[in-house]
Amino acid sequence: MQTEYTSSPIPSCWWVDLPETAYDKALELQLAIVSAKTDGRLVADVILCLEHPRVFTLGRRGGRENLCVSDQFLAEKGVQVIPTHRGGNITYHGPGQLVVYPIIHLSRRRLKVVEFVSGLEQAMIRTAAHWQIRAQTDPANRGVWLSGDKLGSIGITVRRGVSFHGLALNVNTDMVPFGWINPCGLKQVRMTSIERFLGHAVSMAEARRVMAKSVAEIFGFDLDCLSPEQLCRDLNVTLDPLTNKGHPS
Repeated sequence: MQTEYTSSPIPSCWWVDLPETAYDKALELQLAIVSAKTDGRLVADVILCLEHPRVFTLGRRGGRENLCVSDQFLAEKGVQVIPTHRGGNITYHGPGQLVVYPIIHLSRRRLKVVEFVSGLEQAMIRTAAHWQIRAQTDPANRGVWLSGDKLGSIGITVRRGVSFHGLALNVNTDMVPFGWINPCGLKQVRMTSIERFLGHAVSMAEARRVMAKSVAEIFGFDLDCLSPEQLCRDLNVTLDPLTNKGHPS
């Protein structure tokens, strides 16, 4: 899937490992990167890798109708419901779930949206294969599946040729909150995780490393690891979006 330029060099691609980050703050950071790329201040592509605290997000097709518990119940559990502009329906994010947000200038890399999404699915499949798990795609539904259960989800947005949002792979995720929704708008679909399949937890640090390697191989990216501090300096934003204390400067 590696692509070539005809008139300009392939830009750098930065891989940034973030700590557990509130969903709205991670979105602010994504939007800051998208803005910097679309107005020419940032040439490099950026891939954010992180985990979120517990949260439900709604896609462009909505999803609140697929929420099976009351707002009061969620308030008592301390779980937010946040509308987004990504594709898809309602989904859950939480600790133990590996989330990857590729902010990639698809048109400059000659990547079509369909092949980009398929590549993200393959990255999840390769990551699962590291633990001898044979996940697969489903022609009827995006994401990756394991023995009929859903292991990982995808939902992206493209703005002026630049992708954001991304994938979520269940590694050591608590499965209980998935029972409070029809995941991705699909009734009678059970979610699963690498931990559930193996019967024991796996290292999230190892999952991050394997995912980075898989993404690099599938898309032909030459990844440069960048710290959150370096990223924020290059974007001229504060660290507040990562620490849930503020907003881009």
